[in-house]
Amino acid sequence: MAIFELVKGLVVLIAGLGLLSLVHRDAEHIAEEIVGMLNLNPAHNIPRIFIETAGRLTDARLWFYSLAALLYATVRLVEGYGLWHERPWAEWFAVISAGVFLPVEVSRLISKPTMISLAVLLINIGIVAYLAFLLAGNSKHRASPEPGI
Repeated sequence: MAIFELVKGLVVLIAGLGLLSLVHRDAEHIAEEIVGMLNLNPAHNIPRIFIETAGRLTDARLWFYSLAALLYATVRLVEGYGLWHERPWAEWFAVISAGVFLPVEVSRLISKPTMISLAVLLINIGIVAYLAFLLAGNSKHRASPEPGI
């Protein structure tokens, strides 16, 4: 789990730095170049959406997304570090960091109910519950004295 969190943190950090590199540049033109390099048809749905979305990026949005990526990456890297080094606080940190997104997912399900948003919410509730269950079990195990002492 520690490696997974560290990889997530690094991937998001790299993505955030990539977004930051687009500040003061023509993101739509860059998106068109990427679509061309991948030999995709810019008239097809996904490449067209990619190019249009890049065209709507402003420097303020790029800064916001970059800072959000930095914050998310920091959380994942701290969690990964703590889990790798088996720090007791890291287990709590993992439960809290997984649970912090639940209100957003509930809100998304209410505003735009789909089977996918319901599935994501249920899976994340399951993950948070499982992590909390493991944490509670570990706390009991640590609190109980070893026999013969």
